[in-house]
Amino acid sequence: MNGSFSPDWLGRREPFDATARSGDLARRFAATLPARPMLIDLGAGSGSMFRYLAPLIGGPQSWLLVDHDIANLEDAVVRIARWAGSNGWAVTMPRRAMILHTGTGAWRVAIERRDLADRHGAVPFDEADGVVCSALLDLVSAAWIGWFVRRLRSPFLASLNVDRRRLWLPPHPLDRLVARGFQRSQTRDKGFGAALGARASDVTASALRQAGFSVSTASAEWRVRASAGSFCYALIAGEAEAALRELRGAHARIGAWQRLRFDQLRDGRLAIRIGHRDILALPREDHDHAVARRRRR
Repeated sequence: MNGSFSPDWLGRREPFDATARSGDLARRFAATLPARPMLIDLGAGSGSMFRYLAPLIGGPQSWLLVDHDIANLEDAVVRIARWAGSNGWAVTMPRRAMILHTGTGAWRVAIERRDLADRHGAVPFDEADGVVCSALLDLVSAAWIGWFVRRLRSPFLASLNVDRRRLWLPPHPLDRLVARGFQRSQTRDKGFGAALGARASDVTASALRQAGFSVSTASAEWRVRASAGSFCYALIAGEAEAALRELRGAHARIGAWQRLRFDQLRDGRLAIRIGHRDILALPREDHDHAVARRRRR
């Protein structure tokens, strides 16, 4: 797998990720879990999904954070410990795991370095009460989705899957050119085969439905203003760099677009909206039980 993201980038995007996730789907996912659930976070990065979802689940719980990048996993341990401290929770580290002693019970977190592109890897899906991922599915291939869905037996929550919605404000005629190059870059092989990019949520939801899961989706978006200076700068530079790789005959126009956006950022006149779609998939029996619980309330 070569779709790597640095701890610095993951840290910058976390506040925007938190507001772009579907709270409704996350709460519905949490409601299906048994007491003391064991959860697997695929492509866990710096652990932002754990920090978002664990408080919604509440009570004792166990997590396995899986990522191919050991630097990200080590950063996750540091960030989770710091986050626990900011909440007044003690942290202990017995037997290669960390335990957060919270007001609602002990939260156990273990990390495991594993290349998710290796389909022979021993990720213990059969032991999981729930599987989650964040900003992963647009990196993988349709073949990988098929393999994963065949192994999935538990509720699944996938958040922050990019779609084609990208709005730069104020708009500019060159936005479409840059978006075309960026979207082409998103479909390059990230180690799993041809990446799904903006097709990820549609392909995954279809595969899950065909496998008998009850599937719900929800749209959300990053809303980024010029006040998020360094993050905006990274978005502009990353989008332009990707477009330059894909559209070699358009370097002058892409360069002009990048300079314009940097000027607008410096002047405080820029806003960016980037669309995502979250997916919740429940095995039929979990879906039926959840519906029954809602009717009894």
